[in-house]
Order: sequence, then structure tokens, then C-alpha cells
Amino acid sequence: MRDAFHEELDAITASLVEMGELVSLAMREGTTALLTVDLKLAEKVIADDDRIDDMQHELEANAIGIMARQQPVAQDLRTLVTSLRMSADLERMGDFGHHIAKIARMRYPAAAVPAELTATIQSMGDVAGKIIDKATHVIKTQDLKAAVELEVDDDEMDRLHRQLFTILLDDSWSHGIETAIDMTLLGRYYERCADHAVSTARRVYFLVKGEYASEQKPTA
Repeated sequence: MRDAFHEELDAITASLVEMGELVSLAMREGTTALLTVDLKLAEKVIADDDRIDDMQHELEANAIGIMARQQPVAQDLRTLVTSLRMSADLERMGDFGHHIAKIARMRYPAAAVPAELTATIQSMGDVAGKIIDKATHVIKTQDLKAAVELEVDDDEMDRLHRQLFTILLDDSWSHGIETAIDMTLLGRYYERCADHAVSTARRVYFLVKGEYASEQKPTA
């Protein structure tokens, strides 16, 4: 019975890792669709978000079912509760990739991103992908050193976000309000995706240690 219980817990962790991999793919493909004006790829990212949503719902049902049947305590209960929260973070991260692809689709056949912002948006997409991959690694391995490092990795995303707004607020901006709104939304999607990845790593730290690292603050 105990072995079967832990197999169920392992399956939940495996689902979280798979969700992380799908979210990373969504973010990378969404960025590519946005910058290359690839409508077919944008449609794929939008459609694939259903799979991430379905996995989150299934994981939630499985975790609640295990809690009802097994009445876990201590570390096992912490694993299940933390997994529920991480799945919600991952699902939201997938939504951001979905939203990025929707902007690409909405502006097609025009390019949504002005030429002078292409490099910044590409960098934001690259950083988001790396942060998601690292958070997924943390879920899989419970690597606490990597979990803490994500706080620093997120600083690069914050820097790019500020860089984006510097360009948008410059007097030389000539692309109008509609494009400025699109860029503001894109910046928010990338920045919030990274925040949720950091939140996921914080939850892994809490899962292992039973407390948050001293320099970290848990998110709701």
C-alpha cells in the first residue's frame, strides 16, 4: 500500500515536469510565431494550451483524491499541497504563452513587434524559456541551489522589462497607441511568466525544507 502511494506521488511529480516542458515549448513557439509572423505556429500554440489546462485539472483531481483516500501527513501532505499550487503556477505560465500567440494571430499578416523592439522581445522570450526550464529542473530534482538561483535569473527579465518601457516611453516612439498597448501586454506576459517560475521554485524549496529560504518571500 505504501509503495503504491508513493508511486502516485511520483506520478504527480512527473506530471508537473511534463507541464513544465509543455509550458517552455509554448513560450518558445509563441515568441517565434510572434517575431516571424507565423500564423500556423501561433494557432498551434493556442490550441496546445488546452493540453496544459487538461493536465492541470487532472493533476488537481488526482491530488485531491489521494488526500481523501490516504489522509497523508507531514512531508507527504506538503508534497500534495505544494503540487497543487505548482500546477496552478504552471497553468498560468502556459496561459502567457497562449496570450503571446494570440497577439501574433491578431496582428497577422502584419508584424506585431516593431523592428527596434525585436531584439528585446527575443531576449525576453529566451530568458523566459531558460527560467521555465530551470524551474522544471528544480521540480524534477529538488535542486535547492538552482531554486535559489532563479531569484537572480529573474533579475535579467526585470532588466529587459525596464528596457522595453524605456523605448515605449521615449519621445521618438512613432508606432501609435495600439502597438504600444501590444508591447505593454507582451512585456507583462513575459515578466509574469518568469515570476510564476520563481514562485514554483520557492514552493519546491518549501517542500524540501518546510520553510522558505530567508531571502525569499512566498507568493499567493
